[in-house]
Amino acid sequence: MIRLLWVMTLLLPLYASAFEEVYGFNNEQQRQLFKELTEELRCPKCQNQNIADSDALVAQDLKRKVYQLVLEGKDKTQVIDYMRVRYGDFVYYQPPINFATLFLWLVPVVFIIGSVGMVVWRRRNAATELDTALIAKAEKLLNNDKTQENNP
Repeated sequence: MIRLLWVMTLLLPLYASAFEEVYGFNNEQQRQLFKELTEELRCPKCQNQNIADSDALVAQDLKRKVYQLVLEGKDKTQVIDYMRVRYGDFVYYQPPINFATLFLWLVPVVFIIGSVGMVVWRRRNAATELDTALIAKAEKLLNNDKTQENNP
């Protein structure tokens, strides 16, 4: 029984590796490019997961297409451009700088700066109003004291 458990334990990794897709490349540069691209391209179906780690069918299709394009001799930018045209900017983890991305990055910054400015402005106005109110009250007390001194 113990031997059977040991044999199963030793054979289990072989069984698990049988489910991985094996891609053959002409050279190491192609293998490295494929690895980089699959880690930089996002799965359109999955939430924040690259196609290298995703098990979704669309991710498997994307990996096969990346493999095909790499074997055809396409470079990194050509493969990324192909995927962007087909799936949109969402498929790439580093979106291009355009109006939409600038808007998404600048609106929170403008909101924070505006909020800090409003807090500073309100504190200054509150301090000024308080100072004028205190000064008016102090003048009233002084005037009352002067009138009481004049009317003994």
